[in-house]
Amino acid sequence: MKKIICYLLVVMLVLPLVGCNKGEKSDFDPIAEFGSDELYVYNWGEYIGENTIDEFERRYNVTVHYKTFDSNEEMYTTLLGGDSYDIIVPSDYMVERLIKENMIQKLDISLITNIDNIADNLDSPNYDPDHSYSIPYFQGTVGIVYDTTKVDPQEVEEKGWDILFDSKYAGQVYMYDADRDNFMPAMKALGFSLNTNDPNEIQQCYDLLMKQRKEVNPGYVTDEVNDDMINGLKALAVVYSGAASYIISENEDMAYCEPYQGTNIWSDAMCIPSNAKNVKLAHAWINFNLEKEVAIDNSLYVGYTSGNKLALEELSNGEFKDISSYKIRTGYPLDEEYHDDESLKKTLGELWTHVKAGN
Repeated sequence: MKKIICYLLVVMLVLPLVGCNKGEKSDFDPIAEFGSDELYVYNWGEYIGENTIDEFERRYNVTVHYKTFDSNEEMYTTLLGGDSYDIIVPSDYMVERLIKENMIQKLDISLITNIDNIADNLDSPNYDPDHSYSIPYFQGTVGIVYDTTKVDPQEVEEKGWDILFDSKYAGQVYMYDADRDNFMPAMKALGFSLNTNDPNEIQQCYDLLMKQRKEVNPGYVTDEVNDDMINGLKALAVVYSGAASYIISENEDMAYCEPYQGTNIWSDAMCIPSNAKNVKLAHAWINFNLEKEVAIDNSLYVGYTSGNKLALEELSNGEFKDISSYKIRTGYPLDEEYHDDESLKKTLGELWTHVKAGN
């Protein structure tokens, strides 16, 4: 999957970290403590607080080399090519794959003293139940953001994903331009698992998406959905919860629905690649990002739901109190994570090409 990264409330209350003194490093000796003074981080674009890197560099007297990627697959290919990073931030299903392929290393939990700050719903994720390889960073859901001046909220709640396939809204729907995220609403609308491998079920989903293309004529978009929905160009759109938070903050007519049929719940996690060169410093980075104020700074700036329970509690009752998409649904039995399945991804990728082409 991936995120439409947003600057939530842009100028809104992006608070500096306590004690941050940009440009002035401490007298801490990183070589003595960690054996290195440089850290290489590979993360999603615009997926970190405005002050996080500066504060980490200042506190530990180190230099952070920060590079971004646009998809899990791009990150995976880069690692396969032999590039070395100390920290990566893959999504749940990619963590599964990296563990299976021995591409990330086990963590030394004794060095992660803030581990108890992990959000309760992420305390034992399916992809890494005891956090042997990963520590949650952000989390979210996929849902429907809609214009309450064009669509009755009760109708959205009652129909859920089915509303996206209603010809009544022809020309008023945005779908997400990615294979699994586009097939997921069809899978859930038809009552299937979003990880189904059943050829008959997948065919039914394909038929529904082709019918939608003909009768509803949806737009297939990624990042542009933010501004388009803020400006009221469509009535309904499939979005990530973090993007919904941004859209709602900019247009009070917008609302967010996590459909009753279930949806994709996801989390991204901090991991240390097997070929990392600065392992102790990487653990310090993970522990640092688990601090309450750091997690708050990250979440405020990015707009996605924190994987840190202290930050989550404060922001849900504070700056994000009136943004329903920030406090995501948890524990709902029909919600699912994506699982690593190359065969399924290949099949959906091929079918998605046909859906977009209309043949």
